[in-house]
Amino acid sequence: MKLGYKLAAEAYGPQELIRQAVRAEEVGYDFVEISDHFHPWLDNQGHSPFAWSVLAAIAARTERIGLVTGVTCPTFRYHPAVIAQAAATTALISEGRFTLGLGSGERLNEHVVGKPWPSATERQAMLREALEIIRLLWQGGYQSYDGRYLQLEDARIFDLPEELPRIAVAGGGPQAARLAGELADGLFVTEPDPSLVEAFRDAGGDGPLYAEAPLAYAATEDEAAAHALETSRWALTGWKVMSELPNPVNFDAAAATVREEDVREQFACGPDVERHLATIRQFTDAGYDHVVAMNVGPDPDAFLDFFGSELRPRLLG
Repeated sequence: MKLGYKLAAEAYGPQELIRQAVRAEEVGYDFVEISDHFHPWLDNQGHSPFAWSVLAAIAARTERIGLVTGVTCPTFRYHPAVIAQAAATTALISEGRFTLGLGSGERLNEHVVGKPWPSATERQAMLREALEIIRLLWQGGYQSYDGRYLQLEDARIFDLPEELPRIAVAGGGPQAARLAGELADGLFVTEPDPSLVEAFRDAGGDGPLYAEAPLAYAATEDEAAAHALETSRWALTGWKVMSELPNPVNFDAAAATVREEDVREQFACGPDVERHLATIRQFTDAGYDHVVAMNVGPDPDAFLDFFGSELRPRLLG
C-alpha cells in the first residue's frame, strides 16, 4: 500500500501548498496529489492556483515523494496536447516521480472557456479521444489526429522522458472504470466501491488503484466537524451535483441543507486514530492500494504530525 497526501488547491495558496508537500515528504508520505481547479468549490475556501506551476516547484523542492494530479480534465480548459506536454515536462523535472491523473471534468472549472457543457456520456467520449491523443504524442515524432470532438495537427513533443508517466483515470461509475482499464494505467475513485475495481480489471487494467479517504483532523471531534462543514460541505452533494454546477455560489446553495451530523458520517472527525484507520481501511478492504488522506481539518501541520507519529505506523505496522 502507498499513502498519499491531498494538496487542497482550493483551500491554500501556492506557497503554502509547496510547503505542505515538503512536510509530507518529511513525515513519510509516498506521494502528494493536487487538485487541478480554476475555481474553489466554495468562496470561503478562497484559493485556486495553477496546479502545474505548483507541481514544478514541488518537484524542485523535494527528492523522493511522488506527484499526482487528482485530477486534470484534458478536454475543455486544456487541450490534450498541452497536457501531454505538461505531463512530460513534469516527469522530467521530477525525475520520473509524476503520475497523470485525468478525468472528464467538472463544469465548475471547465465552463470558464465559454464552451457548452455536454452530457456525461459525451464527456466520457471526449476523454477517450484525449487519452488517445496523449498516448499518440508520447510515441514521439509529429502526430495528427482527427476525432469527433478533438483534433491535432502536426504536433510533436520534443522533451519526452525515457520512462513515460503513468496515467490514472477517475472512475465515478463502471463506464469510466472500464475506460481506465482499457486506455490508462490506473484508476482513481472517491468512494470505497469494489465494483469499480472489478470493472477496471475486467477491461484489462492491472495498475495502481487510487482512492481519497475523507478525514478531518483536529484536537476535538467538534472542532473538526465544524471546520469540515464550513469548508467542505460541498463534498456531500454527490458526483451528479459536483460535475454539473458552474460556480462556488451554486455549491453554497446546493450544500445549504448539509448538517454537521452529515459531515461526521462522511468524514473521520477528530483526533481518534481508530476512526481515521477505519475510514482508510474501507478503501483498502475494497481493493485500493494507493490511499490519499484528504484532510479537511483546520491545521495541516497538526495532521501531518499526527500522520507521522500515529497514523502511518499503524497503517504500515
